[in-house]
Amino acid sequence: MQANSQAKLGIGVIGCGNISMTYLRNAALFGGIELRACADISAEMAALRAKEYGIRPLDVDALLADPEIDLVLNLTIPAAHFDISFSALSAGKHVFTEKPLATSAGDGRRLVAEAAKRGLLLGSAPDTFLGAAGRKARRLMDEGAIGRPVTGTAFMMGRGMERWHPNPQFYYQPGGGPVFDMGPYYLTMLVNLLGPVARVMAMVTRGQEERLITAEGPFKNTKFKVGTPTSVLSLLEFRSGATVTFGASWDVFRHSNHPIELHGTEGSLRLPDPDTFGGTVSLSERGADWKDFASEGELYGACNWPYAAPDRANYRMLGVADLVRSLQTGATPRASGNLALHVLEIMEAILHSGETKSPVAIAGDVVQPALLGEDEARGLLA
Repeated sequence: MQANSQAKLGIGVIGCGNISMTYLRNAALFGGIELRACADISAEMAALRAKEYGIRPLDVDALLADPEIDLVLNLTIPAAHFDISFSALSAGKHVFTEKPLATSAGDGRRLVAEAAKRGLLLGSAPDTFLGAAGRKARRLMDEGAIGRPVTGTAFMMGRGMERWHPNPQFYYQPGGGPVFDMGPYYLTMLVNLLGPVARVMAMVTRGQEERLITAEGPFKNTKFKVGTPTSVLSLLEFRSGATVTFGASWDVFRHSNHPIELHGTEGSLRLPDPDTFGGTVSLSERGADWKDFASEGELYGACNWPYAAPDRANYRMLGVADLVRSLQTGATPRASGNLALHVLEIMEAILHSGETKSPVAIAGDVVQPALLGEDEARGLLA
């Protein structure tokens, strides 16, 4: 199924929860795509989103069978990612899924193989590395601003979800935890900047065996058992030879670690939160004062989220637009299934290493995604 240069690719959304609102709203920014239908396990939720965006509400089977749908945007919960994506590929549809690609590397490999077998494109969030901050950092790295990368740190730390999420139990079970939930943003950015990972070593722990839900809702003031590590410290060895410490924790009240810092033979680079498309990138050349590169005035860096009082850049759908463009150009999509699979394999290896207390090698043939140039980034706009 190929798109010609005139026709718009028809998109069907499966999963109409909170994250869908960002994608649905941002769809209008990009050329070459058209929202056509949505489906959800809750028919009421699908009807609501359909009304808001002028598209058709369908059930999942009807959406998968609809000839007007060329690409399925899978925004379901992680546990459903594999089943929905595999069904969509089996129905001859291209797929772009929320992260993670699947909840196990084995299932991720099946998705990548199925897409390849059918000649379909498979993409996955996060696409945040294609935002203004990620593109600036990548250009600086490619230009040799810090020389040969040697080492670095990446930290995702907080207190977890039970203070604000009314039903946070699933975050703390196998397939959840801070590495699987937030790791994709950090690890995808690191692979974008440093290339693929060859080996990991990790140590894991649980801060508490039980958690107390304090968020408003039906479970307020109830406790639940924790079934997965909540603090993970890992060492990533990249094929390039660089080594980076990656820490992810939901046991931290307050900290002062920067989200990502990279250090090379000629300088140091500091990045903002990789869960956003914008923020400030800072460069120190050979120990000089930090030079800041703000992204608010750059493409896909302006604050646009939340709608009422924007304080960050959220351009989810950018990866979908890049994938659709690759149908016409034959280029590899940047937020590809192969990249998401590599990140999934890293996350699985981190947890496995933590359990076995042994290093874990990561095979595969993934390559660093191509830099998204400014002209090409602008060309994705409607």
